[in-house]
Amino acid sequence: MHRKILSKMSRPAAVPRSRAVCQICDSIIGRRLLSTKPTLNLRNATRPRTQIEKGVLQVKAVQKRPLAAAVLPTGKTTSGLDGIRDVAGEPGSVIKQTPKTARQELSSVTNMMTYLERSKSKVLTNRRIPPEADVSAALQACRIVANYIMDDAVQPQITHMVNEFDSTASELLSLDMTKNPKSSKSSETPLVDITAQVKEIIDRISDTAYAVLAHPPVFVTPELLEKYVDVQARLVRPETLPQVFQMYASKPVPRETAGSISYSKQNPNKIANTIQPKVIEKALDTAIEARNLDAAVGIIENGYAAKAFIRNKLLRQCVLPVGTFAATPLAAYVLAMNLSDLQSSMDSATATNVAFAGILAYVGFTASIGVVALTTANDQMRRVTWAPGIPLRLRWIREEERAALDKIACAWGFREKWRQGEEEGEDWDALREYIGQKGMVLDRTELMEGMDY
Repeated sequence: MHRKILSKMSRPAAVPRSRAVCQICDSIIGRRLLSTKPTLNLRNATRPRTQIEKGVLQVKAVQKRPLAAAVLPTGKTTSGLDGIRDVAGEPGSVIKQTPKTARQELSSVTNMMTYLERSKSKVLTNRRIPPEADVSAALQACRIVANYIMDDAVQPQITHMVNEFDSTASELLSLDMTKNPKSSKSSETPLVDITAQVKEIIDRISDTAYAVLAHPPVFVTPELLEKYVDVQARLVRPETLPQVFQMYASKPVPRETAGSISYSKQNPNKIANTIQPKVIEKALDTAIEARNLDAAVGIIENGYAAKAFIRNKLLRQCVLPVGTFAATPLAAYVLAMNLSDLQSSMDSATATNVAFAGILAYVGFTASIGVVALTTANDQMRRVTWAPGIPLRLRWIREEERAALDKIACAWGFREKWRQGEEEGEDWDALREYIGQKGMVLDRTELMEGMDY
């Protein structure tokens, strides 16, 4: 009888049930967070479920800290890009609880953002004119961080880690959904948080590059402008490119005299302020990729339509033809004199004059046909053409501007040729009006497919 009473007393039914719940929690945490499985004892087994839920929420809150560290630089600094290393393996670090690959990505982002801030402060805190090497190093740091953040192999790993946290929390919190219904909404926040954090990092890189280049003592050289465009193109942030193009041509030139910095205005129309065509093309492609019509039009206005660009084109492409045209009469007269010695039907002077006039007439007629053919060619035109009455010289001078607007029209309009001309919307109407103000026509009816009869 005494044994039966003892056997009944030695059957705590709640202990195995509580122990099973803890095993589920420990197995999920160990599988999702790659942590070691804790040893269970009677004290942990009989712990109430509310304490388990609080522990789960604490684990989820701790695991969000590495994501915040990816946005805001920590106190851990490195001597340069070569010193970037994994700092998550230090004792007491909470990042070591995350998956290895994602941990390395976040720690590298933290180190790079710290290095980026150091490069920026080195330029902005300089009381003298910053050397071009320091400005170039700051833009190069922005480019390296941009390449890292925009790498297709990095973002999926960070997103995967957030999804792991999301699934872990949702499984643990589903144990008592009726007691705390607000906990179901917390599973939607990690993915939104990581997306917002990545966008914040991209915005910080873009703002850092702009702050470095817009610093008043910094003189914008063609090399610095090209690096800046490379950074914004990698980040797909074209909003500041028109302003930087204008800044490149009109920003006051800093001069250091007697320990102080003075500024002198520069002529934005001089040839030295010409932006290279490849830089303008890359900036325009970035604006088209970002679907930013205002930035695309601003890039054309401050690039291809600038007076400095037109003067540079005239200097580069007209020097040889003009020089040849100027030397043609002299060469024709020398040739005519030599030809006059080969005949005996008339005197030498008359023969020279006749031969000289014939050579000039032939060269002039042939050259004029070539010029007309060059300036009236429209095979490269797709949707934007010149309006009637535009002089041929202006058509040749502004061909790059027309080609850029044609590229924008093709990017914003329908790709199917049979649907072109049916576009609608405020942006399309504004683009059509802008092209018309430039002496061009968008979708000229007689040049469209099927309308050439």
